[in-house]
Amino acid sequence: MSFDAYGPEFPTPGVPTPVPDEHQRRARMMAAGVPEKYWDWMGPHGTSAMSAKLGLKFVEMSPEKIVATVPVGGNEQNVGLFHGGGHFVIAETLGSIASIFHVRANLGLVRQVVGTELSATHHRAATNGLVWGTCTPLNVGRQLAVHEIVMRDDEGRRLSTARMTNMILQPRD
Repeated sequence: MSFDAYGPEFPTPGVPTPVPDEHQRRARMMAAGVPEKYWDWMGPHGTSAMSAKLGLKFVEMSPEKIVATVPVGGNEQNVGLFHGGGHFVIAETLGSIASIFHVRANLGLVRQVVGTELSATHHRAATNGLVWGTCTPLNVGRQLAVHEIVMRDDEGRRLSTARMTNMILQPRD
């Protein structure tokens, strides 16, 4: 089965995901659970195609804390465990958005952020239910934002711990 079979949300491999029109962008953010007050902060795609593929849904969003879920089902590696790369997608997604929220809400600026470091330690496996990612700031400033992202299972057991550093870019002339 090719990616095309999943519809427009899953483009042909190797072809960049087209920027959605505003109606599609808003529908994508609504489906992911992004509160309307943050839609203007979310960039031209709204939410990423990759997080949509994993089924990521936001449960809580603020500059102080972001919580999202991803189902284990459909995101397993070849022996039935939640894929380790899924932990990184959750961490990268939450850490990046949290950095944007910091820049907008706490610094009052409009700046791009880019990830410069992402690391994770896997503690235990998940085989069913949801993976819950919770992102909180460790140290946020005017040039760097560092966040911790903890993934847990439905019983609250820690699955992995990630740390992401984002650089806050200065505007280019």
